[in-house]
Amino acid sequence: MSGQSYKDALKNDGLKNTKHRNSILNIIEKSPQPLTADNIYMALINAGEAINLSSVYRILGTLAEKRMIIKSSVIGENKAVFELNYYEHKHHFVCTKCKKIISISGCPLEEYEKVLTKKMGFNIQGHKLEIYGICSDCRK
Repeated sequence: MSGQSYKDALKNDGLKNTKHRNSILNIIEKSPQPLTADNIYMALINAGEAINLSSVYRILGTLAEKRMIIKSSVIGENKAVFELNYYEHKHHFVCTKCKKIISISGCPLEEYEKVLTKKMGFNIQGHKLEIYGICSDCRK
């Protein structure tokens, strides 16, 4: 998603196509890992954009509400992280040392969900899995 597709996606969700929304979506898209609002704010400032942190939080809240981005929280951290919503199911490895977050695809819980549904009679609508440890860079 980029350029014209941001414009179309924003329009489809009933949002105005603004410079700041496009810039935030672009920064999130280019990042190899989910970003905090502070990370996004600093990237905008480093790119020469005039914006305040409260505007970044407001825009992120709106984009998350419209499900254009995914807002997640990491255990042990007081900050949310954001990534583009590609509408695919994935989980994360979280490095407890450097706080790097690595997305992984594939789900080891699909069969377990079926067992739980049958055993507990619970209608499962989704789940999140975060695996904590120390990444290969930090182990060196």
